[in-house]
Amino acid sequence: MGRLIKNHLARLIIMTAAAYQIAAAIHGIFWPKIFWDFKTKTLDGAVKPFPILQIVNILFGLMGLAWEWPLPIIIPKSAFHRSIGARLAIYPLSVFVAILLYQGTNAAIYYLVGLALYFWAYSEGEIVCMPWKLPERARGPTKA
Repeated sequence: MGRLIKNHLARLIIMTAAAYQIAAAIHGIFWPKIFWDFKTKTLDGAVKPFPILQIVNILFGLMGLAWEWPLPIIIPKSAFHRSIGARLAIYPLSVFVAILLYQGTNAAIYYLVGLALYFWAYSEGEIVCMPWKLPERARGPTKA
């Protein structure tokens, strides 16, 4: 039996959440609604007459997709792509902007599940590598 590679599972869930966030933001452009409008009407200016929150959601969704499904030449060689800690610091912002938009609440839940899996992977010391490659081992002397 193999071990569960939690960062790969989190990566797939975050990609799903990012795609859902983009679709929800596009839907929100045509039918703008703040999730918290039953409590207050002060946030309505973020969605209409100009769709500021929807554009921010599209940008965060595209960033999530680009980060988790990177171009094989540019991004995977960077420390930013390999850092689980950076993901744990930036994806809560995606959760925040997704949960403000009524159509993006499911994306926010998916992001939270992916964040929990990333935290689990980070606490166990997993490293991020490209999904089609194995992590490189140290080239030093080995103990037998």
